[in-house]
Amino acid sequence: MANVQKTFALILGIVLLIVGIWGFLLGGSGAILNLFGVNTFQNVLHIIAGLFGIYVGTKGEGPGYNASLGWIGVVLGILGFIPGVDNLLLTLLNINTGITVLHLVIGIVALGVYYGADK
Repeated sequence: MANVQKTFALILGIVLLIVGIWGFLLGGSGAILNLFGVNTFQNVLHIIAGLFGIYVGTKGEGPGYNASLGWIGVVLGILGFIPGVDNLLLTLLNINTGITVLHLVIGIVALGVYYGADK
């Protein structure tokens, strides 16, 4: 089952890389599918996290990546629902409600893989 960790890291990495590139194709800012806000800083973070996930999924260890991205997603998801902090996230990273929910879901799934699959 250890391959589940690496496979999930690889898939998440590919998705994050695509999202980061897609964000740049929108001109560095805007909204993906008219739902998820993006900006240049967020695009760079997605590309870095995506490349790291692809590396971990092919050559490294998946559990650390899955735990890290899981906790980051959960924390960003929770922070996105706190009044005041949500405006800060929107200003800095263009994180809107759609992304807040998506971060929370991805975070929970990644932690589920991390804690549920063999390491």
